[in-house]
Amino acid sequence: MHNSYAKNPITLHGFNNLTKTLSFNLYDICYAKKTDHKKEYVKYIDEAYNAKRLTKILTEVTEIIDAKILNIASQDYDPEGASVTMLIAEDNYKNSVVSHLDKSHITVHTYPEIHPDDGICTFRADISVTTCGEISPLKALNHLIDSFESDIVILDYIIRGFTRDTTGHKHYSDHSIHSIQDFLIPKTIEQYQIVDVNVYQENIFHSKLILKETLLDNYLFGSGEEDFSKQILNDIKKKLRHEMLEIFYGRNIHIGNLHDIG
Repeated sequence: MHNSYAKNPITLHGFNNLTKTLSFNLYDICYAKKTDHKKEYVKYIDEAYNAKRLTKILTEVTEIIDAKILNIASQDYDPEGASVTMLIAEDNYKNSVVSHLDKSHITVHTYPEIHPDDGICTFRADISVTTCGEISPLKALNHLIDSFESDIVILDYIIRGFTRDTTGHKHYSDHSIHSIQDFLIPKTIEQYQIVDVNVYQENIFHSKLILKETLLDNYLFGSGEEDFSKQILNDIKKKLRHEMLEIFYGRNIHIGNLHDIG
């Protein structure tokens, strides 16, 4: 069996046993202060990100990474939220001469949340794409980012295990990677501020993305800028920015320090 390592293909002893996992935390934030607007927001989330649509998105992912679906389990929760899990395998696994069990899967869980007092609504989707063999979850990176309206994207890519070549030499990665950014399309890189924390010797790659520019009208659920005074709009902007920065930096931030942080 052959596998491509950058420009130098090598011959493996048996199958590629590396496990590659790409994990997403996607956050979509908006403002819905009134009770009826909050209800509209929950209804929107239930319609836009229910188990049926999530299954469609994950099915598209399997096609992009050249995988085959073996099994699907899905669930819509009450009052809101959904989960989908897919067991997948390399698309050509049935034609393999030697029987091989692919241990690959895709999962997604959604978590809608509304601040009890200040109207901030934060929708989170956690997605994990884990593959074995030659299929790579990085192929689905840009499609998943585009499938959700994300203000913040937190990405982790980890390679685990090893595979051997015909001399018995172990290989702990089957492709070259410096950063997850290497696999992002230019449009995404232009839209987001990106911070990397990579541990190369451990094959751990971590990137955090936050939108550079935001239009306030896109965040006012059930209303528009004309429905608020200038003072209230400024207050909403501050609340939205506060929420985004706390999620991006992973810590509570005093609202008076926002200007110093960004």
